[in-house]
Amino acid sequence: MIHGFFTLLAMLPLFAEGGADGQGAQPGGGLPGLLLTLLPILVLFYFLMIRPARRQEQERQSLLGALKKNDKVVTVGGLIGIVSSIKENEDEVTLKVDENSNVKVRVTKASIVRVLTASSEGAKEAKEGG
Repeated sequence: MIHGFFTLLAMLPLFAEGGADGQGAQPGGGLPGLLLTLLPILVLFYFLMIRPARRQEQERQSLLGALKKNDKVVTVGGLIGIVSSIKENEDEVTLKVDENSNVKVRVTKASIVRVLTASSEGAKEAKEGG
């Protein structure tokens, strides 16, 4: 579906010129037609690609900024642990991975993907139990 849309957008200059052979084109009139074609594409690109990526990056930065001790987190590699300490100046987080043997792992703050909150764990337990 999207591929067909972009194919149609690529053919717009042909329609503006009056056909594939270019006989309907006016000399020097190519630039305004090109700008009229590119402007909607750039606006679409902004709203479909750039704006959502910015929003997602802002959410990620707020997630990492709100990180605190005893938060249960998931790393990029799928490691689940509890934050035992945060070194802000070194961008490093120490995670307690195993409660019984007191195993700790040091990871960068950027490797944390998600914070597992009590509400998401409660929903997960309710889903598994019911």
